[in-house]
Amino acid sequence: MRWSRIYLYTTREIPADAEVVSHQLMARAGMIRKLAAGIYTYLPLGWRSIKKMMEIVRREMDAAGAVELSMPAIQPAELWQETERWEVFGDLLLRMKDRNERDFCFGPTHEEVITDFVRRDVRSYRQLPFNLYQIQTKFRDEIRPRFGLMRAREFLMKDAYSFHTSEESLAETYEAMRQAYCRVFEDCRLEYTMVEAASGAIGGSGSHEFMVLAETGEDAVVACSNGDYAANTEKAETGGLEPPPAEEPIEMREESTPGATTVAEVTELLGVGPEKLVKTMLYDTDVEPVAVLVRGDREVNEVKLASYLGVNHLQLAGEEKVERFTGAPVGFAGPVALSESVRLIGDESARPLVNFVCGANKADAHYVGVNWDRDVKVGEWADLLLVGAGDPCPRCDGTLELSRGIEVGHIFMLGAKYSKAMECFYSDEKGELHPMEMGCYGLGIGRTVAAAVEQNHDENGIIWPVPLAPFEVLVMSLNPQDDEVRRTADDIYDQLVAEGVDVFYDDRDERPGVKFKDADLIGIPIRVAVGAKSLAEGKVELSLRRDREKHLVAPAEAAARVGDLLAELGA
Repeated sequence: MRWSRIYLYTTREIPADAEVVSHQLMARAGMIRKLAAGIYTYLPLGWRSIKKMMEIVRREMDAAGAVELSMPAIQPAELWQETERWEVFGDLLLRMKDRNERDFCFGPTHEEVITDFVRRDVRSYRQLPFNLYQIQTKFRDEIRPRFGLMRAREFLMKDAYSFHTSEESLAETYEAMRQAYCRVFEDCRLEYTMVEAASGAIGGSGSHEFMVLAETGEDAVVACSNGDYAANTEKAETGGLEPPPAEEPIEMREESTPGATTVAEVTELLGVGPEKLVKTMLYDTDVEPVAVLVRGDREVNEVKLASYLGVNHLQLAGEEKVERFTGAPVGFAGPVALSESVRLIGDESARPLVNFVCGANKADAHYVGVNWDRDVKVGEWADLLLVGAGDPCPRCDGTLELSRGIEVGHIFMLGAKYSKAMECFYSDEKGELHPMEMGCYGLGIGRTVAAAVEQNHDENGIIWPVPLAPFEVLVMSLNPQDDEVRRTADDIYDQLVAEGVDVFYDDRDERPGVKFKDADLIGIPIRVAVGAKSLAEGKVELSLRRDREKHLVAPAEAAARVGDLLAELGA
């Protein structure tokens, strides 16, 4: 492909709304263009990388035994109402009506659709198991689309769904898909990790996320220093915090704490450490008000809390509700004599505390010397803690470390969540009906390509891993007005094309400086520069985008040397 024949326009300007590197560089490199908030056109250069990503995914899905199909993007509301997710997904669903006023949505995922047609076709255990996948456009109406392809509203995703007669069969396919995902990200030459994860709105008994590690990642990843455990912060557990020193209970008393509403202000005023204070966090849910008790030096993991409560709506209570349930302004809530209409749950981190401090449910006052059972009755204890760096590992004697990652894949053991709700049953050997066991396996196509840019770039532009590069090799004619330079560049380009190399030819009539800057920006792995100066010495210049190491070779040897470099890069 010649530059003069492709639709490609680079720019030095960074889009005003481009907050992350991948968005900035892909827009500047002429790979994507914004149509509306969170909605992008994949321009020819970007679409080539997207297609290469899809080829890798299809290869590994096929090898894992999955079979490709394509499902409609527009889905009828009644399917979502069967599983009660029409309400659960809320404003994330882009809803619409047809001319007959029937409700539809633009699918953000396809559990309902695939379960619907499977229940119509599959009757017997003899037809199971099977695994179906598609690469499809999805739409989720994000409240704040950002980060380019990493949090777009319209996006490309590979989603697969498996159906089984038993948990054991599901586990086998789940493991095969886990290995396939590992191969996908290894094939892309990406540094990644797999972590335990919360199942969220998709649901199910267990799930794992695949994270591409990058400093700009929006997700926090927790990993054991010994390598025995990894999870995202929504799911991560600790091995238990160090208990406080043993001491005898003292009498509870009220202390004046005028204007002290934060942990730092209260503990400084009372001369105690934040680990000796219990925060009372009041939440609104779609079922009932809830108060969570957690150590003053730690935070509540609201994803864990929502999962524990089994609710879809969860947010901190406003000032009016705090006063209604505690009789005090925000900052002075406490568990002692708290309204019985509030469900009280203690985080395990606070359970060992003795003689702790808490709000007194009145303005400008806190209790000290508070003890469980004697002063506060807590009927529920749960792990609701947001883990932190340095916490003990829950699996071994290591400590937990935090890093940043970009979620690019998520696999779920759905179990019978959807098959029960939608009556997707099979008959066993005795003719008895059972709900099918299901698995779900999602992988972001555009998001993975963007994550590759986040992990592979420098101050000048993208540094593509060979498997995802729009082209493998860039041939540059630095002086196209010079007949010998042009003929030599043409010859090298033609030879590489004949040998099946994926090559891009910058044949523009532009200054060499412009061409080198564009070459750095679009980040093609191998560069062949043909210029009058080097050609006068009987050489052309080969270089790698990643390390800029230059190799001067005779023009007749250039194609063979490119083949060697591609082999070294694992192409």
